[in-house]
Amino acid sequence: MGRLLGWVTGVTLAGMPTLALAEGAGGSYKGIAQIYFTFITVILMYGVYDVFGKKAMYVAAPLIVVGMYMLLPKG
Repeated sequence: MGRLLGWVTGVTLAGMPTLALAEGAGGSYKGIAQIYFTFITVILMYGVYDVFGKKAMYVAAPLIVVGMYMLLPKG
């Protein structure tokens, strides 16, 4: 009986988003994209440091950071 009640509740909540408190749920992907872009930025800066050295990293790091910020999706 418990399984049947759980199954009926699940179907009801999945069929009616208002009961599942999902109405009005929204947001953007900017938060998760920011995390991904941070990791990508760190990897790119390490790659510049590894290949060209510390001086080149000091020059390229601000350019990489600004470029990655501009690539973020609009929130």
